[in-house]
Amino acid sequence: MITITPIGSQASAQGPSDLFTGAVRIDSMFQAEAPARIGGATVTFEPGARTAWHQHPLGQTLIVTAGSGLVQAWDGPVREIHPGDRVWIPPGVKHWHGAAPTTAMTHIALAEALDGRVVDWLELVDDGQYRIAGNPD
Repeated sequence: MITITPIGSQASAQGPSDLFTGAVRIDSMFQAEAPARIGGATVTFEPGARTAWHQHPLGQTLIVTAGSGLVQAWDGPVREIHPGDRVWIPPGVKHWHGAAPTTAMTHIALAEALDGRVVDWLELVDDGQYRIAGNPD
């Protein structure tokens, strides 16, 4: 049976402070029912806001829809992301993503569950790590 979830039927949620730094709004788009395993959300980060370090057992796709953001894999370079960019983070890669220091960013996040697990959350990206990422000077 086809399911339609009307816009506005699910309330926005604030990103919890143990998983995000700064103001983050999460609009859950869907969580497919088994046997499907894909889920998705639209996530809006205010300037300077970001995720904690985390990894996904089956990887994650981000589709940037507005603003300017940053993404970084552990021990990798900080990369800028912009509207229209599609970002693939492979399975098990420790990473973070969020807004640029002075510009908000919105993306659609898609990830699949493995044995019911979609993400493993790790430590917060501290201000020093973010300052280096956002302002390399």
